[in-house]
Amino acid sequence: MSFLLLIMGISFFYLPHSVTEIHTSLRLSPPSSSYLLGTDNFGRDILSRLMKGSQTAFLVGVISVSIGSSMGVFLGAVSGYFGGRTDEIIMRIIDAMMAFPGILFALMFISVFGVGIENTMIAIGIMSIPTFARITRSGFLREKELEYVRAARVRGASNLRIIYHHILPNVLSPVIVAATMSFSNAILAEAALSYLGLGVQAPNPSWGRMLSESQMYFMTAPWYTLAPGIMISLTVLALNMLGDFLRGYQKR
Repeated sequence: MSFLLLIMGISFFYLPHSVTEIHTSLRLSPPSSSYLLGTDNFGRDILSRLMKGSQTAFLVGVISVSIGSSMGVFLGAVSGYFGGRTDEIIMRIIDAMMAFPGILFALMFISVFGVGIENTMIAIGIMSIPTFARITRSGFLREKELEYVRAARVRGASNLRIIYHHILPNVLSPVIVAATMSFSNAILAEAALSYLGLGVQAPNPSWGRMLSESQMYFMTAPWYTLAPGIMISLTVLALNMLGDFLRGYQKR
């Protein structure tokens, strides 16, 4: 994971070659000292495009998880704390959202509001709201009946203060674990949407789009397909391992 973050950090300041400059004479060149991972079907440096694509992947992860976690935690907190009809209404909305497969909802959202990285991030963020809402609601249902919450009510603390200053800090651990897992899901979803041509648009690099563009050259230039495929796999694997570690640490 640290290695992947290092690659992304370096890409902000240094890239071996331009990610958009076309060199038809270097089309599908194998890995060499000048092009460590070879070139693509337009003669562009694959390594540079992978490094630049890491910015897109992490940007999508950060923004979409921020959208999903902020809205999901808010809805889950309100639902779990107030209960009753409020809980019933919110959870029925969450159930309705969960009835749609995530990728199908993203496709519907993008088909209505248009393709592009902005709508991709929003769609993926909305997809993750139910996960955060359910986790937060569960924590609030457990915590709101404990003694420290009752003591806060006796002291005259407002509902808003009890929610954000007393209960929320005690239910954030599982939310953080869920955020890590959602981060990897967001990167995978962005890659899938870009693969279908609905996410990042050419000539901007995206791991999913690179995978889509390279599949027809797999037999003649396997390095072109393997590079983005391995990057996606390693990134998702690293994030899932981090999530598993945090989940195990939380149970200690």
